[in-house]
Amino acid sequence: MDDQYLRSLLVVGMRSLVGQTRTLRKRASKWLTFLLEIKAARVATVVMFSKTARIVCVVLTYNEPYSPSAAV
Repeated sequence: MDDQYLRSLLVVGMRSLVGQTRTLRKRASKWLTFLLEIKAARVATVVMFSKTARIVCVVLTYNEPYSPSAAV
């Protein structure tokens, strides 16, 4: 992903997600909650960014809608 604007949007979104996970634990992803227990918030943000960027690349490459059940 060479588009710096898209990268910055993903980073901002992941920071927001990490912040919400810290305050709203009941609605948060179990995986992200566990990640925040063992890693710092900045590291968790980078991990979530990487995961999301890979998903975006695959969705755009194959031109198919995202299916969370297929990602598991």
